[in-house]
Amino acid sequence: MTITLNLPADIVQMLTENGEDISRTALESLALQEYRLGRLSEEQVRRMLGFESRFDVHAFLKAHDTYLNYTDADLEQDLATARSLRQG
Repeated sequence: MTITLNLPADIVQMLTENGEDISRTALESLALQEYRLGRLSEEQVRRMLGFESRFDVHAFLKAHDTYLNYTDADLEQDLATARSLRQG
């Protein structure tokens, strides 16, 4: 899907004065906000932003002072996986 934003020229100039790619900035802002709201998963953010791995997502989130959405259930699953690998 393509999304078009109509911004006043002075705002575009201000937002791009240091060479920023405003399209990328808007995409990253959307991904970040939706992740923070819990509407996008880590994997969806990875795909949306074209990152190679989840570690790229982690670095992106860290750079934007955003914590991973890591639940107790995630921890239990990771512990169970670690136990099964150790036993097998």
